[in-house]
Amino acid sequence: MTDHRIPTARLGADGPEVGVQGLGCMGMSFAYGPTDADASRATLERALELGVTLYDTADAYGAGENERFLSPFFKAHRDEVVIATKFALSIPPDEPTRRVIRNDTPYIRQAVEASLKRLDVDAIDLYYMHRRDPNVPIEETVATMAELVREGKVKHLGLSEVTGTELRTAQAVHPIAAVQSEWSLFSRDIETGVVPAARDLGVALVPYSPLGRGFLTGSFADADKDLTADDFRRHQPRFTGDNAATNAALLDPIRTIAEAHDASLGQIALAWVQQQAQTHDLTVVPIPGTRKPTRVEENVKATAIVLTEAELALLEPIAAKVAGDRYADMTFTSAGRE
Repeated sequence: MTDHRIPTARLGADGPEVGVQGLGCMGMSFAYGPTDADASRATLERALELGVTLYDTADAYGAGENERFLSPFFKAHRDEVVIATKFALSIPPDEPTRRVIRNDTPYIRQAVEASLKRLDVDAIDLYYMHRRDPNVPIEETVATMAELVREGKVKHLGLSEVTGTELRTAQAVHPIAAVQSEWSLFSRDIETGVVPAARDLGVALVPYSPLGRGFLTGSFADADKDLTADDFRRHQPRFTGDNAATNAALLDPIRTIAEAHDASLGQIALAWVQQQAQTHDLTVVPIPGTRKPTRVEENVKATAIVLTEAELALLEPIAAKVAGDRYADMTFTSAGRE
């Protein structure tokens, strides 16, 4: 393919400028079954060549292993990449599969030091609160995060899976560059409160799982039958059993539009997310995850696809028909608190 670097956008009023599509790196060492380190490294390099500059990880991905894996790439391209990582999902030493949400100051300070060490960098470009502990006032959490900015350990702040009200409260304490939440043709709950708040405040939206964790690409139709035993999608309600069958049928309009554009299903699903920037008048930088250079090439082409009003109308009813929640436990999502 001819290499055309994707356009850029700014995260928040004074945040970093990044490619309009980022890269979710979680699956390179965590959650989606067997991995290939060489292919993942090639994917990182290919993404950068195409103008993808926002790379997303978290301390909870593989208990820090994802950050360690990414560190050499980040060091080799430190001036070209924007590193985003997260805190809040504490892993008890005696229960490695359990996650405990912590937003308290001692934990944040412990977490940032650990991430800086694993990443082997002097500062984190974009530091997210991964999940919200409602027992800790968000003003306190963001105040601690703001201290990290003043100390030079973090450059910009982000929040993940917060409600519109929580975002407004946080913004009053310190500027928030980005809010990361699930947003796709299958998951549109954030449009009720989060998206309007982000638009009003000038905060960027960074949609994770814009491809419905791969389901919207048609790459699998039933997690129990098509995915390996260690793939966490087997535990998500909408990808198994009767829900999976119902949801697989919802891909038909996407196929119709894909044929019209000579594109893949994934490209249409991504184009829809990218186009929400115009629909809702805010910055949108999705972070599809992949471990293959060819898939990055496919994904970035979606930034050039413009869907017509008729095509958008054809896609509009899909989300309301989806069977099953996006997580088995929705209490730790923004939708669970709106």
